Amino acid sequence: MRIDLRGKAALVTGSTQGIGLAIAHGLAQAGARVGINGRSTESVARAIASLRETLPDADLVEVVADVTTEEGAATAVAALPDVDVLVNNLGIFESRPALEITDEEWRRYFDVNVLAAVRLTRELLPAMTERGWGRVLYIASDSAVVTPVEMVHYGMSKTALLAVSRGFAKAAAGTGVTVNSVIAGPTHTRGVEDFVHSLVGDDLEWDEAQRRFMREHRPQSLLQRLIEPEEIANMVTYLSSPLASATTGAAVRVDGGYVDAILP
Repeated sequence: MRIDLRGKAALVTGSTQGIGLAIAHGLAQAGARVGINGRSTESVARAIASLRETLPDADLVEVVADVTTEEGAATAVAALPDVDVLVNNLGIFESRPALEITDEEWRRYFDVNVLAAVRLTRELLPAMTERGWGRVLYIASDSAVVTPVEMVHYGMSKTALLAVSRGFAKAAAGTGVTVNSVIAGPTHTRGVEDFVHSLVGDDLEWDEAQRRFMREHRPQSLLQRLIEPEEIANMVTYLSSPLASATTGAAVRVDGGYVDAILP
């Protein structure tokens, strides 16, 4: 398959590192004009510089904006008008005992992981439907369906994204716009490395820490290793393309598989 996104503009929220940066790379490699989003000029500039190391001719746009706010969302839309592909990747996570999560933290997780994506979808989806083509994607998580005991608030927000995705897919029915979510499994990023060590200890070498984390905290994985960001990006790039025109309202799994007995 050859994925060709030339002539398309894509906005990837939270794309200065990790999964978001890998998604931006995949879309740019396919020929899309890609908005690189972060909250600071410095982080966006670093991300663009790293992308240009392998894609020197990529069409990249600086989108410096905190899209968790109404003002930031408006800034992002103004920086990259006529978005054809919206990838709602921005998200936060941390380990916290369920009974210690405060009201403020519950609201923060909803605002950042859910409402920011809803706001941008509400802003950009109408123009896509008018043009008769578009892609809206939400980066969900296996935590949406197998809620981790140490991250109930995070799991809640990712479950909400599945409902949001399905609902907007229905709103876009018959327009040529597809709306999907990607259920990502535990993925190897810098933040996840810190998270893994917080659960299994700082004294272990990374390979052993990863194996212990998967064995003790994510035993449902059939892959039995962390997923690389590029593996998530491959699926997102495909779903963003014309090749995925018949896939909408779906929750597509890139989660390493599940042991059957663990499925909800």
